[in-house]
Amino acid sequence: MDPVAIWKWSLVSGGAVIAVVAVLLLAIIWVARSIDRHACDVWVAGKNIAANTVSIWMLEKTNDVAGEILQVAQSIDASLKSLAGGK
Repeated sequence: MDPVAIWKWSLVSGGAVIAVVAVLLLAIIWVARSIDRHACDVWVAGKNIAANTVSIWMLEKTNDVAGEILQVAQSIDASLKSLAGGK
């Protein structure tokens, strides 16, 4: 082959390699943006779940306090019954 043909083939193959690399880079960018969109959706869903389940902790604390109030009320009731029975 003559040097001009070699240069032409090397330029054509170099152009093809550059085109393939460009297409692959665009595909990587597209996939990365897709992953970012899905990650944002997951973040929003997680925040919504956290907002909707925060009341569960508050209900547990309310149940604990209600149990303590019940114990005190029963103690007061027992004390009153013993006072009323003692008269």
